[in-house]
Amino acid sequence: MISIITASYDPVLEYLEAAYESVVSQELPHGWSLEWVVQEDGTEGRRAAEILPDDPLIQLSGGRKLGVSHTRNLALARATGELIKNLDQDDVLMPGVIARDIDVLTKNEDIQWVTSAALDLLEDGSTVAIGSDPPAGRINRGYLVNWWRDRHYRLPVHPTTLCIRRPLAVALGGWMAIPGSDDTGLLIAASVVSPGYFHGEVGLLWRTWPGQVSASAEHAEPTEWNARMKLISDRADALAALRWAASGPGFSGRTGC
Repeated sequence: MISIITASYDPVLEYLEAAYESVVSQELPHGWSLEWVVQEDGTEGRRAAEILPDDPLIQLSGGRKLGVSHTRNLALARATGELIKNLDQDDVLMPGVIARDIDVLTKNEDIQWVTSAALDLLEDGSTVAIGSDPPAGRINRGYLVNWWRDRHYRLPVHPTTLCIRRPLAVALGGWMAIPGSDDTGLLIAASVVSPGYFHGEVGLLWRTWPGQVSASAEHAEPTEWNARMKLISDRADALAALRWAASGPGFSGRTGC
């Protein structure tokens, strides 16, 4: 089982419908199944339950208003898959991405997480490249955090494309409990304790529009942004100092490098 996790708050009808279509159109390897774990962050505004169809693929639940990181973690608690794939409510999975993620993680027991190339999806329907992708293939421990620090906290891969083994996600506390950049926090922590993989094929269309959280002025406010980056960096240092590593499909912790 692979669990796709989506935190939802006041979704735009056509965007959530596009996300749904991108989930149900995925082709899975033989023997694999999929669930879409949608967690509503409060019930204000238009609710996901009013938009999405009655589909047994969808595991829908709600709760009080908590913010995106807490909402993602509530979805993680409900997820039954051994693999966890993130999908924001306004983004679109590209065909084949789930099969590629599964292929890497089933063939490489030491690799604990996978990311993919992504494109910005603009309001007019056009797409543009995002940043600089690393070479396709294995990403060794420490590579991402060093790149991130050297380039003023900018990643070479998009953290929303993450697919991660559930035991590692749980061991790291899920999405980091900070008001924004929680997906960066999880990816950086995972990259410090385990190797990953990058797919050069585009796996996600990341919708760029005024209503997205990362477009708000609050998200980029310098004092808070610097505090978030510092805590992510401090956690990476703490994990490295523990000399703890994650290995194996069921995640077995060990000390040493």
